[in-house]
Amino acid sequence: MTQFLTRRRVLAAALSAAAVPARALAAPPGGNGGRRRFGVTLHPYYSYVANIVGDAAEVVPIIPAGFNPHAYEPRPEDIQRIGGLDAIVLNGIGHDDFAGRMIAASSKPGLPVVEANTDVPLLPAAGTAARASGKVVNPHSFLSITNSVLQVSTIARELGRLDPDNAAAYTANARAYSRRLRQLRADALAKLATAGNASLRVATIHGAYDYLLREFGLEVSAVVEPAHGIEPSPAQLAETIATMRKLDVQVIFSELNFPSAYVETIRRETGIRLYAFSHISHGDYAPDLFEREMAWNLDTLVLAMAEAAP
Repeated sequence: MTQFLTRRRVLAAALSAAAVPARALAAPPGGNGGRRRFGVTLHPYYSYVANIVGDAAEVVPIIPAGFNPHAYEPRPEDIQRIGGLDAIVLNGIGHDDFAGRMIAASSKPGLPVVEANTDVPLLPAAGTAARASGKVVNPHSFLSITNSVLQVSTIARELGRLDPDNAAAYTANARAYSRRLRQLRADALAKLATAGNASLRVATIHGAYDYLLREFGLEVSAVVEPAHGIEPSPAQLAETIATMRKLDVQVIFSELNFPSAYVETIRRETGIRLYAFSHISHGDYAPDLFEREMAWNLDTLVLAMAEAAP
């Protein structure tokens, strides 16, 4: 644990060196009718920020919908978009590493940055390849209601420091939004009170869903992909299938919208039930996207636990 905390501090120091914290700079009002323009890198953060600022500011995705953030390479037109921002909200722990390069190459290298995960307890990166590449923490912290609420609070506080005239509104909006998110979790827990199976043994296609599953008392027994987006070799796949059988895994969670041939191979070879979670990284940016997709994830989790129950 001490080693992990030390590595996390090293990561935080590196991030701080590459980005200027929001609290260190005061952004001038944007040229959008006096409204601030806050950039985001990922779909969940668009939803967070849109619900926090309401009509008081504009939320600007710096990469267009349809691009895979794990494989995204900055384009000149996207870098140019940064020059019109007053601040940017980042995941900052590995899911949007491209943003640092974009900011450095933009006309605003000193753009204020809000690190959304400042107050979030982070999990170690899953997968041997992920750890070998230097990934210290699992960057998918937004796939958890509790962690999302923490991030919403951090974002509202930091945006309020940059835009003090609207700080009270941001705080009120963040609290209202967080109440809705907590209600999603409460509804799922209520359903599981009679249908749940806390001893459920699960595997995941990749390590993105640890935060969500741990929030409901589930530990992941096996992860198929050696790192997110990297398909296992035939030998790795055979080893994972053997591990699932040995551990008597009951449920596999895969990713919605990303069917892979090896996923069907696992289902066919093991007969284990297969369910799909949303990664909340596809489709159009929308204020209600996070709520809709997390409602899907929670319903899927409830269904999987109910169907696997004795």
